[in-house]
Amino acid sequence: MGPRVLENSKGGGVRGHRRSASPASAVPSSSLPRMGVKRSLQGWGTLLSFMACVVTILSTVTNYWILHENGHSGLWQECTQGLCSNIPRQPTILIASLFLVLSASCGVVATVMGLRVLYRADESLRGQTTSVLLFVSGLLLLMALTSYTVGSARKDDVFSWSYFSGWLALPFSVLAGSCFLLADMILRSTEAIRTFPVCL
Repeated sequence: MGPRVLENSKGGGVRGHRRSASPASAVPSSSLPRMGVKRSLQGWGTLLSFMACVVTILSTVTNYWILHENGHSGLWQECTQGLCSNIPRQPTILIASLFLVLSASCGVVATVMGLRVLYRADESLRGQTTSVLLFVSGLLLLMALTSYTVGSARKDDVFSWSYFSGWLALPFSVLAGSCFLLADMILRSTEAIRTFPVCL
């Protein structure tokens, strides 16, 4: 009778140990797909932010916003027959230049913060700030392009690739901000699931 009781007690202890280990292993495994989606969104957000930043800077510094009969012009200079000179400062061009510089600055800061968020996934606050900066960058870009379109368009002028590059950067900024926003929402939901009490 003694050995049987000892064997049963050992078996019960082993079964009890297995039952107590199952709840702990269930919570992390359910959050793994969410973490993978979050990392993917952060990666795409960083890539789109970098592309928006590059295109915005390219649009700002080049002088191919408008093509006319004798040459082309941009935000800073007007080139006629191969000779470039500073253009007169018009209010609409000044506003467009200011907003574009601010938009590019926000894009650079957002890209740097996005890289930091991508390699340090536990910092959700920087993910929120990155998404806000990208949305602000897109808004400034929209205001700059609208101001330039309203104030600088003439019948004989044709918009060129520098102008359209600015419009191309706009959806990149919005999509990048949306990626970081969704990644932050997934992170918050995962943290809420982890802290939720599990009752068996």
